[in-house]
Amino acid sequence: MKKWETLAKIKNQKSKIKNDEIIKILLKNRGIKSKKEVEDFLNPTLSAVTSESVGINKSQLKKSVDRIKKAIANKEQIVVYGDYDVDGICGSAILWETLNDLGAKVTPYIPHRIDEGYGLSERGIKNLKLKIQNVKLIITVDNGIVANKAIEFAKKQNIDVIITDHHVPSKILPKAYSIVHTTMLCGAGVAYLLAKEFKIKNLKFKIEQDDHLALVALATVSDLVPLLGANRTLLKYGLLELHKTKRPGLLELFKEAQINPQTIGVYEIGHIVAPRLNAMGRLESAMDSLRLVCTTNRQRALTLAHKLGSTNTERRNVTEEAVADAKAKVKALQFEKEKLLFIADESYEQGVIGLVAGRLVEEFYIPSIVVSKGKTYSKASARSVSGFNIIEFIRSQTELLADVGGHPMAAGFTVETVKLALLEKNLKKRAKALLDEEKLKRTLKIDLELPASSLTQVLYDAIQKLQPFGMKNPEPTFLTKNLVIEDVRLVGNGGKHLKIQFKSQNSKIKIEGIAFGMGEQNGFKIGDRVDVVYNFLENEWNGNKKLELKIKDIRK
Repeated sequence: MKKWETLAKIKNQKSKIKNDEIIKILLKNRGIKSKKEVEDFLNPTLSAVTSESVGINKSQLKKSVDRIKKAIANKEQIVVYGDYDVDGICGSAILWETLNDLGAKVTPYIPHRIDEGYGLSERGIKNLKLKIQNVKLIITVDNGIVANKAIEFAKKQNIDVIITDHHVPSKILPKAYSIVHTTMLCGAGVAYLLAKEFKIKNLKFKIEQDDHLALVALATVSDLVPLLGANRTLLKYGLLELHKTKRPGLLELFKEAQINPQTIGVYEIGHIVAPRLNAMGRLESAMDSLRLVCTTNRQRALTLAHKLGSTNTERRNVTEEAVADAKAKVKALQFEKEKLLFIADESYEQGVIGLVAGRLVEEFYIPSIVVSKGKTYSKASARSVSGFNIIEFIRSQTELLADVGGHPMAAGFTVETVKLALLEKNLKKRAKALLDEEKLKRTLKIDLELPASSLTQVLYDAIQKLQPFGMKNPEPTFLTKNLVIEDVRLVGNGGKHLKIQFKSQNSKIKIEGIAFGMGEQNGFKIGDRVDVVYNFLENEWNGNKKLELKIKDIRK
């Protein structure tokens, strides 16, 4: 059973609460309190997003810009070295296009997940040197902040490295030529701010009409960064650019996915677009995703969009097989006593283990590590629960690891297979010391308890001003008590979902609710009085709009 935690309370719950008071409470719940913070949140301006405002070191940024200008002037070979996820792909596109427009001799490079692994590596540098002659400067995107060994190797090859990254750094920073870094943005956001340093000299450049903002929007949602401050601003303006994008690759991808580019939002990016862009890097080469983003050829865009779509279907099948196997292994463990799930198998594709770990956390709500076992080395992905810093947790075993990197909620590492059993033992022991039952209890956070009289279209419209919703700015969640069930039925394929008609105690308010995936929990009958936790949902059919409740939990 989920634990309900109400973040704010109002003394008099019987009378209707003013909508502006509700909005004020919602903002406060998200850490937006002062008059200036509220103004900046509700009316963000792009000009306020600067390298300085997000904590990028000014002197390091200048050093980077000067080195790139020198490389352009001297016709030096530059490589933009990205990553194989949406963030790395979009950031690489931004920097490659910017430098290419400036006349630079620049080539993008995305490492192969299996052959080269994540981030800048010695093997990656060796491979790119075989393909690209006389490399003098590498600019990383969405990686590099923990690539100490690779950067030392690059130095020996007389290659300068500029790091642009947003991941959590280790204690000792790499000795790169310069570092453009902040944890406040996604990797593409960091690349965008570096690219903007070159664009602002152009008198025709207008930051509000920058096509690269569309790519930052894709990356911001896909990389699950907090949608507050600069990220929220970049996403808000980026969505506007995405709605009118003329990029053939994106337009063909939207068509293949059957989504309307003019109304694309956070859900469509996270659940439909991102999986397709990520699929190539998971199973094949992410260079095709980068080609799709950058191509100006309509026919090539069509071909690539279909390739991404079919690869995503294959990825989905591979993932489902691995998830089924991992869940079976977990259930054989007496998982209720576990504080950490550590699942390893030779059959797991490296490209999907992060997705498998995410699905285990979703079902069992226990920090999860999923390992693709290899003969010599094994690759692992980890996902965490709220309040448990998984990257710090894993780094406690650095002496056993060949490589590690990531965020507080998601991380990855490489380990010698012979050390896997010892690593599992150490991490499980540490997890038992750090995690108790309370921390592993799934908590449903509720913004506010509302009386039934507040469930109106006017309130729904007011709440939409807080969009876009996502990490750290979740869709507002409310609780209304003592609603009476007027009708209840199973709907959807196989009766997976519950459709419930509610009324208030005095029957003045009537509203429908949908509980997705809760068909099996149907123990409700007409006349039951229930407490309901929900988000608002606007259902539109034949031009008619109707307010509904998207039920998150319900109790008698």
